[in-house]
Amino acid sequence: MRSVAGDAVADIMSSSSSKSKRKAAPAEPALAISDLEFVGCEAVPMTAAEFDAYEGRLEVWDAETETAWVVRDGPDFAHESPAQGLAGLVERIAAVRGSPIRCYGAVGLVVRGEDGRARRVMQADQVVYLNPSHTDLLTARSMVVGKQPLPDVVLEVDNTTDVRRGKLLLYESWGFPELWVEVPEQRTPSRPRGRRSGLTIYRLVAGSYRESPVSGAFPGWRAPAIHTALNEAEPSGWTHADLERLGRALGEKEGTGPDDDPLLHSLREQSRAEGRAESQAEAVRAILQSRGVACSEHLLADIPDGLPSRVVVAAALACDSEQDFLARLRRG
Repeated sequence: MRSVAGDAVADIMSSSSSKSKRKAAPAEPALAISDLEFVGCEAVPMTAAEFDAYEGRLEVWDAETETAWVVRDGPDFAHESPAQGLAGLVERIAAVRGSPIRCYGAVGLVVRGEDGRARRVMQADQVVYLNPSHTDLLTARSMVVGKQPLPDVVLEVDNTTDVRRGKLLLYESWGFPELWVEVPEQRTPSRPRGRRSGLTIYRLVAGSYRESPVSGAFPGWRAPAIHTALNEAEPSGWTHADLERLGRALGEKEGTGPDDDPLLHSLREQSRAEGRAESQAEAVRAILQSRGVACSEHLLADIPDGLPSRVVVAAALACDSEQDFLARLRRG
């Protein structure tokens, strides 16, 4: 099975431009790899052919120096969990909004030269598209910088790494609108002592990243709340409230809501039907009791589904026993 890194080289030759009106990233400005530092990574010599066949995860690959930077400690649960957790949180927001939001995971972000060959490839930990219909990443499996629409949010997880002196500068130069850098609560022995847990939001303003206390893509979602949500074993009541608020706020912009989500719509209809059946059953019980007709505990459960209320009520008003009530329902 090919890795995301290997897929990037194969896919860039066939990637088509997006149908989205969202502006794609600009061409890469001059940013020498020697100006960057990839903390927590090992520099590994790697030719283009070796990169194409590479099966593992990496942070960055550069064609000019034929070098790959690989995380020294490799991926572990503390590193992978926030990216997976974000996907679950976003799915709940999307359900309330009533339209899909998609996370594509560790996508290869590719810069290619005029000859179509990869010049530089970087892997994100998680990318989020608020409107996935605007991108073809499901089939392309990698994003070509300057040719395809940018994700609304990129998540980078720093446990033993530090993106601020390397990957963050590349994201900024490529024009990515919003970057979240998460330092998980769960520590690993090799995490630098100075790295404190928390989430930092970087938003692009006039071509440069500025720290922001709140997300722009998910309006009103504050950095501490996002960090808490990413580190909870199960979403708390506060997190559920945030997710519902975000979903409704995003839905208002599109004119959509929970009833536009197929699963939530089905559950709501089922709940409404159960509510109507319960109300009907209570009405029948009240009628029979007022008329002095004894009924067993399971009587109401024996009422056939789908009967019009007028038939059920008429039988309850006319019957002289439980057996007579059920017989009238069968005839009705």
